[in-house]
Amino acid sequence: MSNGTLHIYPGYEQPGFALAKLLGCDSSAIALHTFPDGESRIRVGAANNTALVYVSLDHPNNKLINLIFAAQALRDMGAKRIVLICPYLCYMRQDKAFETGEAVSQQVIGALLPRFFDRIITVDPHLHRVSSLNDIFPTIEANSLSAAGPIAEAIRGEPAFADAVLVGPDSESEQWLGAVSGRTELDYILATKTRRGDRDVIVTLPNASCVQGRPAIIVDDIVSSGTTIRRCTNLLLEAGASRVEVLAVHALCSLDDVKLMKASGVSRLQSCNGVLHTTNTIDLMPLIADTLKKEL
Repeated sequence: MSNGTLHIYPGYEQPGFALAKLLGCDSSAIALHTFPDGESRIRVGAANNTALVYVSLDHPNNKLINLIFAAQALRDMGAKRIVLICPYLCYMRQDKAFETGEAVSQQVIGALLPRFFDRIITVDPHLHRVSSLNDIFPTIEANSLSAAGPIAEAIRGEPAFADAVLVGPDSESEQWLGAVSGRTELDYILATKTRRGDRDVIVTLPNASCVQGRPAIIVDDIVSSGTTIRRCTNLLLEAGASRVEVLAVHALCSLDDVKLMKASGVSRLQSCNGVLHTTNTIDLMPLIADTLKKEL
């Protein structure tokens, strides 16, 4: 067995215990009790010198305070080093104050988490004007893993995708699209997007004619409301795509959003299991375990 322990946030037992098995380390679920007034009581299991904490920080507000309590409890239990494994890292989109009086949430999280954790591991964080995770967490180790490999493997495993065209729903998706394209040797095209609100976007798709008679695979880091995916799907089908599928790193969309995407013509939506979702088909635990081998 390794000299580390893995502590799993409630609700994440399935990926957490799978990760512990890959690492060969002891693991336990964090016990969470919520009092009638909403306050939390946290209890952690026995900790070794290195304590790993697994949770994904979608829907983060309640998780953050509980996570801080868990980290302090692990210190009190003797952990000398605490590693946060959060495949989805929250509050990365707000990297500046867009209007007077707004909090820059990315900076707040960047100052908060290093007070309790010695290392952070995440997958494809949603960065814009900040180019590196180390710029957000300069005082601790911070690792940004890419899901491009597992996504490319999923595409290569589908014989029907042999002549597919990869599609990026906006210019920001090119970093993932290029990496997946390089691993699958599939062509890709990029859409352009203008956002006017959370569910109000304008999408255009230059060079869409290349999808005629071929499957189109939209690849993106985050599917939030699915609005951009629906607009992009409409354009692809109008251009003659034989079908449209979506592969996402993080599915944050609701079940109603999934129904709307399917109604717009998406034949299948697949996502990685960093964020737990009904569309999970791609396992990130081997990727994360490989990164942690030297840690343990």
